[in-house]
Amino acid sequence: MTVTGATVMNSYDLIVIGGGPAGITAALYGGRARLKTALVEKGAPGGLMLLTDNIENYPGFTSISGTELTSKMIESLNQFQVDRIYDEVTGLKRNCDEWKVITTDHVLSASAVIIATGSRPRQLGIKGEERLRGKGVSYCAVCDGAFFEDQQVVVVGGGDSAVQEALFLTQYAKGVNVIHRRDLLRAEASLIERAMENQKVSFTWNSRVVEITGSDCVEGVLLEDLGSGAKTSIPCSAVFIYIGNLPDCKFAAEFLLLSEEGFIIADDELGTGQPGLFACGDVRKKHLRQISTAVGDGALAAMTAVQYIKKYKK
Repeated sequence: MTVTGATVMNSYDLIVIGGGPAGITAALYGGRARLKTALVEKGAPGGLMLLTDNIENYPGFTSISGTELTSKMIESLNQFQVDRIYDEVTGLKRNCDEWKVITTDHVLSASAVIIATGSRPRQLGIKGEERLRGKGVSYCAVCDGAFFEDQQVVVVGGGDSAVQEALFLTQYAKGVNVIHRRDLLRAEASLIERAMENQKVSFTWNSRVVEITGSDCVEGVLLEDLGSGAKTSIPCSAVFIYIGNLPDCKFAAEFLLLSEEGFIIADDELGTGQPGLFACGDVRKKHLRQISTAVGDGALAAMTAVQYIKKYKK
């Protein structure tokens, strides 16, 4: 069931906050355990997965788009009676033995809550970035790549996302210049090989973007060579930024132990140290952020929550 509309008060066994792969999996396992479960998501389900053009490292699929994989995950979820609430969570409160989840239009209560809110793109924090956001500055090639057909674009970053989205942009752009602070990419070997072989992809090494230039839209970037300090201007029509992500869990910060970067620190069973409060997926501190690890997190967090609720209800 999908819930929308004016203020609603409802009680659940389990509330999962966040509808990415970790949250969908957690809600699926909650439903399978016959718990009264709600999945709260502020936007379209899928999270960052939804913005990925081509996924090649998820078991069972040689290649699949993020949109299609999201659809298949939702199909699995629909087998069980999980309420899907599309709203933004603004606060979390502890009331005796229950958690209260406050959203824009709802006050929900549950015995256990799983935070699976994922992360958002990290910004460069340089001149021109905020002013030209949506005018050539983007954090999503799948969303905006088609607007720059036959134009020169820049990708900032050197990890999996940067290289994968650079390859995606070659479908539209005349040329894609990947700018990286180091002289080696951090992406998977298969992605690096494909990028190196693609004639549309070029690389600028040991450099950082210090300014994004343009009046009404992006016209170029100003680079600094990290060795010599020399500055160079490169003309381009768009800048796609992939330098990592920041966690999205401010609404619950008072209850959580956080890393220096703001990610949730959870134990081996994904408990947060607060009774009935768990965390999974990209929002928690971990070494590897992939769809497959998010799914594993979601399953473990849900099963730990199930055991907690069984004890709680005795």
